[in-house]
Amino acid sequence: MAYDCDVLVIGAGIVGLSTAYAITRAAPGTRVVVLEKEPGPARHQTGRNSGVIHSGIYYPPGSLKARFALQGSAEMIKFCLDHAIPHEVTGKLIVATDRTELPRLHSLIQRGREHGIPVRELGPAQITQYEPEVSGLAAIHVGTTGITDFGAVARCLATLATEAGAHVVYGSEVTTIGRRAGRVAVGVSSSGGGMGAGRIAGGVGGAPVDTGRVAGEAGRAPADTERVPGEAGCAPTDAERAVGDAPHTPADALRASFDPAPSAPASSDTVFRARVLINCAGLHCDRIARLAGDAPGMRIVPFRGEYHTLAPARASLVRGLVYPVPDPAFPFLGVHLTRGIDGSVHIGPNAVPALAREGYDWRTVRPADLAGTLAYPGSWHIARRHWRYGAGELHRSLSRRAFTEAVRRLLPAVREEDIRPSPAGVRAQAVLPDGTLADDFLITETPSIVHVLNAPSPAATASLPIGREIAGRALGMLEGRLAEGGVASG
Repeated sequence: MAYDCDVLVIGAGIVGLSTAYAITRAAPGTRVVVLEKEPGPARHQTGRNSGVIHSGIYYPPGSLKARFALQGSAEMIKFCLDHAIPHEVTGKLIVATDRTELPRLHSLIQRGREHGIPVRELGPAQITQYEPEVSGLAAIHVGTTGITDFGAVARCLATLATEAGAHVVYGSEVTTIGRRAGRVAVGVSSSGGGMGAGRIAGGVGGAPVDTGRVAGEAGRAPADTERVPGEAGCAPTDAERAVGDAPHTPADALRASFDPAPSAPASSDTVFRARVLINCAGLHCDRIARLAGDAPGMRIVPFRGEYHTLAPARASLVRGLVYPVPDPAFPFLGVHLTRGIDGSVHIGPNAVPALAREGYDWRTVRPADLAGTLAYPGSWHIARRHWRYGAGELHRSLSRRAFTEAVRRLLPAVREEDIRPSPAGVRAQAVLPDGTLADDFLITETPSIVHVLNAPSPAATASLPIGREIAGRALGMLEGRLAEGGVASG
């Protein structure tokens, strides 16, 4: 069956859902559909991070990251407040533990002041006033950093977009993309094949339909991602409440709203035809781009970020958020200490190559994913350029003792037995053919399509302004399509 819409979004992470929400606010009445291959939203990068609302201090002036993070952090706090989503403005420490880090720390102080971020310089005695168990030569306190549950934010965005008329269709994996005459046709399947393991048919904007993926499955998201969109201040819509009683297929979910094309072929799969397509597929965004016939000029090389949690009896060692001074040669912030919104203290992540795009542990290996990474010249350039750094990360991944020693640079009192394994995340890192790690958000346009090709941290923090940016580009395309159609029909 084929269904028509104005804008089709691939991916129900926080960026895709923010985009759908922004479109419904900017252009009410626009027919928006979000396709997600998983049985619910925020199952990958959005639901597998430390929940930090970043201040924007790390990002170079003029970059998209700086602009969107500075704006997005304030908007995210207000959004959480407006919709009763748990959050807290905690501030954070960035701590230098070695003299070689002091020049970089001073550069961050200057950058924070350029951004207008409240920054306070601290000596060793002042560090202990904030964090009695943390050791360092110097630090800065950044007052605007906070914490929240980005999975809850994504579920709320899904609810708000649905209430405004958008449709979020879960369990629908994109298998084909065709383009012709200002229209994009996207074939989806809920019966297997393609790029992922989720084959679960979902409803409209509501709670996922569980058809057998168990909570103990290796690499699953933390338990909080199992909550339904109606939690955390966003009440479930009537459509969400009806999910349990409705036929659970993408076509059934939309049949009441979108008329099928008279010539739609009878098929077990569904085709969505849109005037504009938005690719927010995260870990699979480059594949979606190639499926659409576009050359993205990059490849996603997955890096797994492995987290640990302090034992509850030792959680008092950390009061808030403590970060090392980042190395500008890498787009990773290093192993940090984060007291989450639930009170637990997360430690991590480190960064190791993942053996699958959704490889949340060493046991998860997908030969096609691994072969694609190994065949890409950029991967080998990274390996040659950063092998010492990578070897250290691998060592800390395989040895809890080595990981603990790395943490002890910031938190000397921590012991190996204090650290418990925690669910990992995978960063969708865009890598250029020469091995350069894309360090800014990367959004490109081709006829009728907007591709979001690099949106790692702080994308969750910045998701509201990013969503408006993408929505603006898509609506500009849509206006052009409609104008062309009006001229043609006249």
